[in-house]
Parts: sequence; C-alpha cells; structure tokens
Amino acid sequence: MLLQVRVKPRSRTSVLVRESDGTWVARLKAPPVDGRANLELVALVAAHLKCSKAAVTIKSGTTGRVKIVKVEER
Repeated sequence: MLLQVRVKPRSRTSVLVRESDGTWVARLKAPPVDGRANLELVALVAAHLKCSKAAVTIKSGTTGRVKIVKVEER
C-alpha cells in the first residue's frame, strides 16, 4: 500500500490524520534534522496501521515535505 503524506515537523504533538482528499497529514514533534523527522514518521505510520516499523519505508521525498510511504502487508 502506498500513502502520500504531507509532513509538518516541530509540532506540539505527533499525530497522523487522513484528509478528505485521501492524502495524509503527519504532524511530528521531531525537527527535520539528521533524519529524525523521517524516523518519527516511520514509527508513527507503523503505530497507526498496527504493523512493524520494518514494514514501513519512505519511497520518495526523504528531504521534502510531501513523501510517498510504502507499507508492506504481511
């Protein structure tokens, strides 16, 4: 499954919300420094979808705000 996620780093809380147009918005506490926001995004998606972190990868957009996240179904 592929998800398009728009990331907003340095938020008060970490939350993953689905928009009405089908995209996802991730508000992350971590700053976009040294990949910390990407690691938090992977953990947040895994927790929200109740899968392992190993099943979640960022396919594109690692340095941008809009990311394509792949979740492998097992």
